[in-house]
Amino acid sequence: MPRRSWELHLLLLLGLGLKAQGALPPPCESQIYCHGELLHQVQMAKLYPDDKQFVDMSLSTAPDQVLRSFRELAEAHNQSVPGPRLREFVQQHFQAVGKELESWAPEDWQDSPRFLQRICDARLRMWAGQLHQIWRKLGKKIKPEVLSHPERFSLIYSQHPFIVPGGRFVEFYYWDSYWVMEGLLLSEMTKTVEGMLLNFLNLVKTYGHIPNGGRVYYLQRSQPPLLTLMMDRYMSYTNNVTFLRENLEILASELDFWAVNKTVSVSVGGKSYNLNHYYVPYGGPRPESYSKDVELADTVPEGSREALWAELKAGAESGWDFSSRWLVGSPKPHLLSSIRTSKLVPVDLNAFLCQAEELMGKFYSLLGNNSQATKYSNLRAQRLAAMDAILWDEQKGAWFDYDLENGKNNLEFYASNLTPLWAGCFSDSSIPDKALKYLEDSQILTYQHGIPTSLLNTGQQWDFPNGWAPLQDLVIRGLAKAGSPKAQEVAFQLAQNWIRTNFAVYSQKSAMYEKYDISSGEQPGSGGEYDVQEGFGWTNAVALMLLDQYGDRLTSGALLALQVPHYLLATLLLSFLPQWL
Repeated sequence: MPRRSWELHLLLLLGLGLKAQGALPPPCESQIYCHGELLHQVQMAKLYPDDKQFVDMSLSTAPDQVLRSFRELAEAHNQSVPGPRLREFVQQHFQAVGKELESWAPEDWQDSPRFLQRICDARLRMWAGQLHQIWRKLGKKIKPEVLSHPERFSLIYSQHPFIVPGGRFVEFYYWDSYWVMEGLLLSEMTKTVEGMLLNFLNLVKTYGHIPNGGRVYYLQRSQPPLLTLMMDRYMSYTNNVTFLRENLEILASELDFWAVNKTVSVSVGGKSYNLNHYYVPYGGPRPESYSKDVELADTVPEGSREALWAELKAGAESGWDFSSRWLVGSPKPHLLSSIRTSKLVPVDLNAFLCQAEELMGKFYSLLGNNSQATKYSNLRAQRLAAMDAILWDEQKGAWFDYDLENGKNNLEFYASNLTPLWAGCFSDSSIPDKALKYLEDSQILTYQHGIPTSLLNTGQQWDFPNGWAPLQDLVIRGLAKAGSPKAQEVAFQLAQNWIRTNFAVYSQKSAMYEKYDISSGEQPGSGGEYDVQEGFGWTNAVALMLLDQYGDRLTSGALLALQVPHYLLATLLLSFLPQWL
């Protein structure tokens, strides 16, 4: 294969060898939440076990007053405030996390959505009912003072209530919300979904894109672009053509953001192809992981720190923060300090955009705008050709991330390698069978508790042995859409494996988690920058999706019957009482 040369359409500051700290702008303008001496001293004092806690606190007074008071305090201590005094200062000038949010019970939640009746296994049906109940615990509404005094909050105001992931994640997250919406639609909560969609559309109108999450320190990075797919799923349940017509240009402007800011040109065989990558040219430590980023930067030369911090932000933009995906190809691929996210062309990102282009063509055609429909059809065709030339490996039967610097694909297994199947972004009908053989050759089907994120155990959370709900969905639905009976049967077995893992852990702990250890099938996942979180939005949603799709076949497993939590067991017994009386 000839070596592929590459060039960036945009001026990639990272690739120009920035040497001086301060050369890249901060993630937002706030001298409290995004950069500055107050943020630095509080986070480096490690007043809280999680750096996110401080930057999620709201101010008790105006930011200028808080900064003035801090300058006076710093001057009194020769610019190095002792930890106890810092703690007093924060307690005086900041409010506890979550004060700006109210718990919200969705008005369109109802007790028994129809999909529950399609689940044959009694234990799984009860469990699905419990997952449906959790939506009421994850609902949030932003208080009006965030709108009237936004400078006092890191939270970005959203007019409509929304569902959060759970745990430390008490604000919205972009790509999480797609799977959450899928679950909400199954739960017949279309008004909640419409409100969440309106929040995202308003963000695009305000900022030109959807931030990573609902905080100002996330503003300069996005997440996998799934807004167009959210609209498509909402439309499939409501057929609200008026809503689509009113907001279609906003969907187009979000895709323009990715085209303008995150496009690379890759050349092979004398032909150039445009694809996309994750790229966040903003400096400084991530505010929500400040001390970790500073300490990591201390391990590299001073002139490399800004580039490191920008690559960490790009890794966060990918949703895979962090993974060997962004380390492979570096001189020291076992070190997070070697991260090089922007130097890779990701399979999943381009599959998501390919799918969005197809949907935009469909939307414009539905509304009678044939010229725009043709435009997006052509964009999709161009991307398909690019993915086939740059990312597809015929011999292995899968797509692989492309390394821009090293001019080759990363041939490691990642569950994201099959995202084009899920997105319907391929043109050869034999590809699903080839992808199934790839899974067999990679021995992925030997894992009985879920699809591993990767086969590399690095200690990062988006690697082995963790399994994540959205990645299960990408592979399972990709295979299920295939015309091959064998691929469809494998999809069912993978669904069975994941459901039993979720159910087994729930039976032991009465909780759902953001990730699971698929090496045992009996524990939540681990690794990464924070403890595993409970909740959990997208995990609940994918479980409900699989229970809906395969409810007539899925079983909880004979051995799990004895592990059903007491309240589920009581519900099951009560359901049989009328038959005994």
